[in-house]
Amino acid sequence: MGVISNKEKAAQLLVHFILIILCLSVIIPFLLIFMSSITEETTLIRNGYRFWPENFSLEAYEYIFRSSNSLVRSYLVSLFITVVGTVLGLIIATLFAYPLSRPEFKARNIFSFLVFFTMLFNGGLVSSYLLWTRYLNVKNTIWALIFPGLLMNAFNVILMKNYFKSNIPNELLEAARIDGAGEFKIFTRIVVPLSSPILATVGLFVAIAYWNDWQNGLYYITKRTDLFSLQNYLNRMLTDIQFLNSSANKAAAFTQGVVMPATSVKMALAVVGVVPIMILYPFFQKYFVKGITIGAVKG
Repeated sequence: MGVISNKEKAAQLLVHFILIILCLSVIIPFLLIFMSSITEETTLIRNGYRFWPENFSLEAYEYIFRSSNSLVRSYLVSLFITVVGTVLGLIIATLFAYPLSRPEFKARNIFSFLVFFTMLFNGGLVSSYLLWTRYLNVKNTIWALIFPGLLMNAFNVILMKNYFKSNIPNELLEAARIDGAGEFKIFTRIVVPLSSPILATVGLFVAIAYWNDWQNGLYYITKRTDLFSLQNYLNRMLTDIQFLNSSANKAAAFTQGVVMPATSVKMALAVVGVVPIMILYPFFQKYFVKGITIGAVKG
């Protein structure tokens, strides 16, 4: 091992300093949100946000978990659409990206252009809404939370295509063909097992998109509250709090000595929504770093 020069040491220190700043820029806001969620509402109104709760209170979480059945159901709905949507999204993106990466596929440039074109232009919200509601009839069904807008992403297809092109040797595929393997067997027995980094990376992207999505529920779930995802349930709860804090209702609450924990509930809602992803991310981190680095290389 060679001796590290002073310039290299300085460069490493600079990189470490930048990474520490980036980490703090993520951790500090979340810490502030969490501390605000366990602070008494009147203290937040009087003193603003603090990194340590002056008056500790779990009233915001008590308010959220007061309707525990609805919250658990929304968690299960979000879990279902995240798992099913991620699996379907990975299958579609992988089956689409693999042919685009193979030079023997003559129409790969045409389909690659179509994929890239959708990243720049789309039909808009009105046409999409008419398609899914009038012709495909997914409104007020669980599929309305899975299909529209999230099932396939052009960026994910490009990432996977570049990974397949850069990391699946043609010689390996040719050897499998000589041994009599068909394309489907090559794909399932060789390509997929060698693609765990990019599959984990794209899977994490898709899972986060499904978990955080609230627009599909807002547009397509209008009658069945039992199909509300976690984000839609929390958004409905926030809307109810804003209504209760309106001028007419606030006056009635004040006369009864009731202070609605509006600010602290907003912070608690953010914590409740982000914690599952924070728990999941460390298990995918090593694959995520490798997959995003290799898959982003220009093919």
